[in-house]
Amino acid sequence: MFNDRYHAGETEAHWQSVWAERRCFEASNADPRPKYYVLEMFPYPSGRIHMGHVRNYAMGDVVARFRRAKGFNVIHPMGWDAFGLPAENAAMQNKRHPAEWTYNNIATMRAQLKRMGLSIDWAREVATCDPSYYKQQQRIFLGFLDAGLAQRKTSKVNWDPVDNTVLANEQVVDGRGWRSGAVVEQRELTQWFLKITDYAQELHDGLDTLDQWPEKVRLMQRNWIGRSEGLTIRWQLDAATAPAGETELRAYTTRPDTLFGASFLAVAADHPLAKAAAAKDAALSAFIDECRKLGTSVAALETAEKKGYDTGIRARHPFDPAWELPVYVANFVLMDYGTGAIFGCPAHDQRDLDFARLKGLPVVPVVCPPGTDPATLDIGDTAFTEDGRLVNSRFLDGLTVPEGKEEVARRLEAVDIAGEPQAKRQVNFRLRDWGISRQRYWGCPIPVIHCPACGVVPVPTADLPVTLPEDVDFDAPGNMLDRHPTWSRVACPRCGTAARRETDTMDTFVDSSWYFARFTDPWNEAAPTTPDVANRMLPVDQYIGGIEHAILHLLYSRFFTRAMSRIGMLALEEPFRGLFTQGMVVHETYRDAGGAWISPDEIRIDGMGPERRATLLRDGTAVSIGGIEKMSKSKRNIVDPDDIIETYGADTARWFMLSDSPPDRDVIWTEDGVQGAAKFVQRLWRLAGELKRAAEGEPGATGDAPERALEVRKAAHRALIRIEEDVERLRFNRCVAHLYELANALSAAIAATEEPVAPGSALAGGFAEAADMLVQGLAPFMPHLAEACWAALGHDTLVAETPWPQADRALVVESTVVLPVQINGKKRGEVTVPRDADADAVKAAALAVDVIAQALDGRTPKKMIVVPGRIVNVVV
Repeated sequence: MFNDRYHAGETEAHWQSVWAERRCFEASNADPRPKYYVLEMFPYPSGRIHMGHVRNYAMGDVVARFRRAKGFNVIHPMGWDAFGLPAENAAMQNKRHPAEWTYNNIATMRAQLKRMGLSIDWAREVATCDPSYYKQQQRIFLGFLDAGLAQRKTSKVNWDPVDNTVLANEQVVDGRGWRSGAVVEQRELTQWFLKITDYAQELHDGLDTLDQWPEKVRLMQRNWIGRSEGLTIRWQLDAATAPAGETELRAYTTRPDTLFGASFLAVAADHPLAKAAAAKDAALSAFIDECRKLGTSVAALETAEKKGYDTGIRARHPFDPAWELPVYVANFVLMDYGTGAIFGCPAHDQRDLDFARLKGLPVVPVVCPPGTDPATLDIGDTAFTEDGRLVNSRFLDGLTVPEGKEEVARRLEAVDIAGEPQAKRQVNFRLRDWGISRQRYWGCPIPVIHCPACGVVPVPTADLPVTLPEDVDFDAPGNMLDRHPTWSRVACPRCGTAARRETDTMDTFVDSSWYFARFTDPWNEAAPTTPDVANRMLPVDQYIGGIEHAILHLLYSRFFTRAMSRIGMLALEEPFRGLFTQGMVVHETYRDAGGAWISPDEIRIDGMGPERRATLLRDGTAVSIGGIEKMSKSKRNIVDPDDIIETYGADTARWFMLSDSPPDRDVIWTEDGVQGAAKFVQRLWRLAGELKRAAEGEPGATGDAPERALEVRKAAHRALIRIEEDVERLRFNRCVAHLYELANALSAAIAATEEPVAPGSALAGGFAEAADMLVQGLAPFMPHLAEACWAALGHDTLVAETPWPQADRALVVESTVVLPVQINGKKRGEVTVPRDADADAVKAAALAVDVIAQALDGRTPKKMIVVPGRIVNVVV
């Protein structure tokens, strides 16, 4: 068998069939072994998998196969994040129903994933667009509604007047709809919200428990939640300038220490004070209308050109009634953060500084950097936001920033205005309630009915799921459910009156916020989860996905886990114990003489280094080689996984993706790298055959080499220990390096065998043991090749079902250790000593080293310092 070349195509198909027939990867919820739940973020069924999918799922598969071999009941499921606008776009373009388009794509991508040889439990497969899934999602919504976690309220949204739909902030590009190009409007619509703000503090504090998450992700979530401690200060308005009935303005600040640097106040365009002032100021009313054309996101407001309108209203400084500040309406102030009003201290906030320079307002520094003379302190174009001592601040001068904050709070809390203190300490969050209403067809229907007599009425549980109608048209933009002639017309389940079904569908982020819980028991038709099963299987032990989901998806999932626990469907707080965010797959880009993007399969590369050049295959014309960028359809620098698997095999693709760079960094796809991986596959196949022959020995031979056998065994055990440690740490590229090293060591050992190996000898046993360990260590990375080698080595079991071998750590502990020897702190040589040598023996051995004796030149050391197992320092 080993005499043949390894044929990936037929071999991989064979073992995939065997695994499927034996149901090797199906996990039982009744399995008494400890569980291990590994999950990659499930894909959107766009049509075909890409190399990013290959990398992502290969990483998860290594973990799943390794943990399975270590004796865990491994849950490794797959599903499809299948609702969303792309399916509607495809329906409009291709005149196909979104369901048809989606399920065809799922079938294609499922087949592609199976060709990768992933150890997925396909029995747990779900698709979020399937009524069996979104029925349970509707149950969750009704539970949230009953618990007060879902509510309907009016809020500002981005509205596309051409597509007639609400747009997410990310879908507003330069103030226009991403698809229609229409100028986006801000509208106030009645929408459904989930009260994630109820858990703002818990979500913030819970990040401290996620010690197996990347710190950058935790920081991104902290910033998104935006917890801040500050003061809400009541600024008294000059009655002569304020609209009738307006006497004060409440502004929240996290920097009360900078009050004496204030030069203006600003309110949001929809603040009640702005509306009152606009009632008698047409120019202000027009400015407010202009502000409404901006997107609603923090990012949109902060990156927009700073604009403001002086209302003519003046506010008195809290510590000096004679000091009045102008009140502006500004486009960078959010109504739903704090009180919708801020005071500006330009010297110490960049946004405020930009605005002050625009309006010619005073810029007074009140925080001085350490070691700087306050008299020389000047603010240019960059605000000073670091720590320091307070200056130009009257009674606060000389205090630190924290001391200044406390002193301002203490003084203003003691001032009574109409029975209330002038300032109150307050904790604020930037996090806002999650608006889940979407005016689109291809989403989970919101299970409520609007009755003119009863109001909002939940759909009875017995009537779930509320399914989407199939007879819809996509000839016009907007929400097809609104236009459907009969779907929304229902009788009120309470009073029987003619009523109207909710036509908004849920944000697709809802679908992905609980799917990990559904995977624990997707067969339960009566409820979203089986709590005792879900609580045993969750949290996910290792979650793998892109950094682009660091905030919303992960934050929503953390909220859903807490909210579902509140309504009795779960009993835990955090859904993901470990999180890993992998890098992207990138590739060179190419353009023809006309600037058009060219795909890699259309060109030929010749030469190396500075002589490297690209030409078109079809006519030999020159192609310019561009930068290395993320694989994308727009740049045409994509590589089709099917082409790679067809040419080289799935194991080769997996191996290259895991070997080229650390998994948290980008991997550069190169043809040379893939070919190198393919050559290593053949080399391993040949090596397994050579090891088998060495393990069997030659009849009649008497040769044996116990010392060589020990070295072979040490190499195998050492590699296995290192692989195990690095899989635990998700350092897959280092695991690949260990396997290369082991292959090199075993090849060298075979080549160095001078006489035929005797059957049953120590050396034959060493080679047999090493062969098994090589294949078992390889199995999580190249599972098809490993199965073929395992069978060819004579095993009648599957390596996929074989326990991970127990490496003998005592075997690889070296009896000696090499220590660097320093003279006065500078390394001069090395000494090899027994690992258990005492300090006196180490000192004597160090002084006996020729290079050390020569450096001392007869001098007697003043003292010698021995750090056991680390270093020897000779002081002269």
